Order: sequence, then structure tokens, then C-alpha cells
Amino acid sequence: MLKSMSSSEDHLVSLIVSSTGKSHLRQIHAVLLRTSLIRSSDVFHHFLSRLAPRDLDYSRHVFSQRSNPSVSHCNTMIRAFSVSETPGEGFRLFRALRRKTFPPANPLSSSFALKCCIKSGDLLGGLQIHGTIFSDGFLSDSLLLTTLMDFYSTYANSAAACKVFDEIPKRDTVSYNVLISCFLRNKRTRDVLFLFDKMMKEVDGCVRPDGVTCLLALQACASLGALDFGTQVHEFIDGNGLGGALNLNNTLVSMYSRCGSMDKAYEVFNRMRERNVVSWTAMITGLAMNGFGKEAIEAFEKMLKCGIFPQEHTLTGLLSACSHSGLVHEGMMFFDRLKSGEFKMKPNLHHYGCIVDLLGRARLLDKAYSLVQSMEMKPDSTIWRTLLGACRVQGNVELGERVISHLIELKAEEAGDYVLLLNTYSSVGNWEKVTELRSLMKEKRIHTKPGFSAMEVQGTVHEFIVDDVSHPRKEEIYKMLAEINQQLKIAGYVAEVASELHNLDSVEEKGHALTYHSEKLAIAFGILMTPPGTTIRVTKNLRTCVDCHNFAKFVSRVYDRVVIVRDRSRFHHFKGGFCSCNDFW
Repeated sequence: MLKSMSSSEDHLVSLIVSSTGKSHLRQIHAVLLRTSLIRSSDVFHHFLSRLAPRDLDYSRHVFSQRSNPSVSHCNTMIRAFSVSETPGEGFRLFRALRRKTFPPANPLSSSFALKCCIKSGDLLGGLQIHGTIFSDGFLSDSLLLTTLMDFYSTYANSAAACKVFDEIPKRDTVSYNVLISCFLRNKRTRDVLFLFDKMMKEVDGCVRPDGVTCLLALQACASLGALDFGTQVHEFIDGNGLGGALNLNNTLVSMYSRCGSMDKAYEVFNRMRERNVVSWTAMITGLAMNGFGKEAIEAFEKMLKCGIFPQEHTLTGLLSACSHSGLVHEGMMFFDRLKSGEFKMKPNLHHYGCIVDLLGRARLLDKAYSLVQSMEMKPDSTIWRTLLGACRVQGNVELGERVISHLIELKAEEAGDYVLLLNTYSSVGNWEKVTELRSLMKEKRIHTKPGFSAMEVQGTVHEFIVDDVSHPRKEEIYKMLAEINQQLKIAGYVAEVASELHNLDSVEEKGHALTYHSEKLAIAFGILMTPPGTTIRVTKNLRTCVDCHNFAKFVSRVYDRVVIVRDRSRFHHFKGGFCSCNDFW
């Protein structure tokens, strides 16, 4: 049992607790040394707990003078190291503590040591701690196991995190949030929605979504384009008194924007009592990706009038808006203002990338290439890929080959780069080059990323790949797609065979190969499952091809549907046979 402290000890402890500055704490240290109260374990613990987060170097010196530190003293230092620039020292202290003490260090020691391993990236150390948790009999400590889940989450080991989660005897909202964060980090976004839904249905009152849960769920909805589920999360936020949280409102604006629902994004933005630069940036970026360039510029000018200064991301969103809407004059004007120092920052690689994209879309390829060569910083792979995409659109084989050589020089070439070059060759009918490039890709073992399209219906996300036969309603989907193709052909739709990268013998064969692309299957499923007039929303992980783009335009006209497709870089809003991208993406 702890001994009761004397009045002098009480007085000093109250001084320690109320002190905040380093100099004041060092003065208290001098008093402790002079009065020998430093020998009191309780006083020393209070002093070290106050000092360690504020002056780690001095704490290290004070701790080293303690001849026989207790477990709580060691825990204080391990905890301080876990949030410092030298977390490895915390893990070493933990190991030293385990060698000295019996019974072993308590669960807090293991928890702080795990945080040290997370900060330092020490996978082996974390695995060793997991072993000690088992051997020390701490498997019933829910807080410790939650930290262990966080450790596995950091290393993208969602399977191990799930296993630890299942072992937690009493799960709370924090443990659920850690697992949800793990799923989100590992791109298991559908599992995020499943867990959120499970928390909503939990009878136990201690497991309910909080602000963090909602934030993570909204990010998953944005990634999937799951508008219906995102709306449910929004309703939960408003219904549980969380609607005033600035970070949640900012994330709602971003989620609705990334689901292609700018009306809803505007609604949230306009009702916000408080807006910061993140709020404005989310709105500007959302308008940009949805093709509302002029509105994005208006929002930016209004932000400046409100006295809010832009950040780098704000300018990226603004320049992207100009690029996606073909506003060359406006984009170059803002870029010149940025270079002049008006916004108190220098253009970064993202800003240059937007301007290269802007010039490429405007068919000013030579000017775009000159800009890349004149950059003050070394262009990265993203800049060159942006230029390569413009070469693909314009069929500029010569410049495309030069751009690929720059990517090879950077050792940054990816499968997508070769696909863009393949597209460029096939668009001009150079099948010999297509064959050569395919052989090179096979030789270098470059594998293309499989494309998929996702669509949400009644809160459930359905995914499709090319020629997909895994869906339980596949027969109905293929029958509907055949019917759609028949209707579109009557309306004048002809397959864009240049989108097919294989040198097939006939136009009919190429057209057939294009028929079952993943976004076509998703659109057919949408028409099958939703009432007439319902907006169809599709999310695709890759850039949509020219033929699927034409297909969606015809669907929007023939079936009188708004079709919204979000591909890798932007939204395509199809309505009445036209697309918001003006056929340049």
C-alpha cells in the first residue's frame, strides 16, 4: 500500500501538477534534491510524469539518477519515448524492465512499448511484445489488445488485427474504431460499412458509433461512391447531436462530392456555422472533380473575400477545376498569381501537374512539354504520366515514347504507363508496336491492374469485372445488357473499336470484346434494379475507355437517365447524350 504523503510532499505535488514551463520544473527539481524529497517514490512519479512530456532530455538525465526505478517510473519514460523522435529507446527500456522485474511489467508497460514499435516501425519488436502479452497472461486486458490491433493495422495485417479483435473480452467503441481504421487503411472499405452497420445494431449501449467512427465510415463511403450508405451515416450524425462538428461537416462535403452529389455537398456547406480553409478546399475540390470549373473559381474568390487564406491543396483544387473545365486562360492566370508569390507559397509538383494537364487537354502539347522541361524542381512520375495521358488522347506517338523514356529513367514506370502507350499505338493502328510493347511487358513481368466497377443499390455495394459471371443475377444482367445494346444501336451507337487493344481480325470481333466491360455491366445492373428516372452512379478504379464513355452518353439519352461515372481521376456526368467532361478526360 502507498504511504500517505506529508504536508510538505502534498504542497510540492500541487506545485508540480500546476507547473507547465521547463524552467519552473527544473527549479522544483532543485528543491526536491535539496530537501531529499526526490527519494519519495510518489513525489518522483508525479515530477517525472510532468517533466517527461515537456523536456525528454532532462527527464532522461533525472531518470538515470534513480537507482531503483519502479514499474510506474519506467512506464512514464516509455510513454514519453513513444511520442518522441527516439521511440526505440522506449522499447529498449521495456526490455530492460522485463529483465529486472518479477512479476513482469504491467499491461501499461506493454501498451506503451507497442506504441514505441508503431512509431519506430519495429515489426519484430511488436511481435515480441505480442508474445509477452500471451506469456504474462494479459489477454484479458481490452485496452492492451486494442493497442495490439493498432500495431497490426499499421503493418497492413488486417487478418492479425481481426484475430486480436475477436480475442478482446469486452469490446468498446475504441476497439471497433481501431479495426475500422485498419480496414480503411487496407482498402477493405466494404468491411468498414459492415462494421458500422453492426455497431448501429448493437444492443449493448457501450458500443455505439462516435464522431471518429462516423469520420472513418464517411471516408469509406467516399472511396466506394456509396451515396445511400453515406446518407445513412449523415442521418446518424444529425440524429445523435454530432452535426456541429467541423471535421465531420468537412468530411460530409468531401463524401457527397466524391459520390457525385454536389447538391447535397452544397447543402451541408451552406448550413455550416463555421468554415475553415479545409471546408473551402473540400468544396472547391468537389466542384473541380465534378466539372464545375467556373463555380470552383467563384468559391475560391468568395473564400478570399471571407479573409481565409488558401493552402497548397486549395490551389491544387482550383487549378484542377480549370483543367477539367478547359479554362485555359483562367488556369494560367491563377498559376501566374501563384508564381508571383501572391498566395505566399511556391508552385509544387501538384500545381505543375494541373497546368500540364490543362495544356494537354487544350491540345497544347508542345507548350506542356516545354513547361515540364523548364520546371524549377525535377518532374516526378505523376507529371510525366499526365503528359503521357495527353499524348494518348491526341495520338502523339513520338512524344509518348519520349515520355516513357523519362519514366524508365526515373525507374518509375508502371503497368498503367504502358497501357497508355498501347492505347496511343492502337489509336493510330500501329499494331506492330502494340505487339512489341506487349512482348516487352511480358519480358519485364509487368502486369496490368484489373479494372472493376462498383455500384450501390439499397445500401449494398455490387462490384463487377470484365466478362463477370460471379454475380448471383448474372443472367438477368446479361439479358438486360443485350437489350440495352440493341436499343442503343437503333439510336446510332457504334462500338469504338480503337478502345480494344487486341489486333482482332474483324470490327465485329472487336465490338464483341468491348461489350462486357465492367462499367457496362454495372450500368445494366443499375437499369435492371432501379425505377425509371433514377440516377445511376458507378465508381471505376481505372480510367474509363472511349467506348464505355460513348455507351454511357447514349444510355443517358435513350433511357432518359442521369448516369454518373467516377473513374480514376474525375467524374463524368452524363445527361441527354452529353458528358460534363466535354469528351476530354
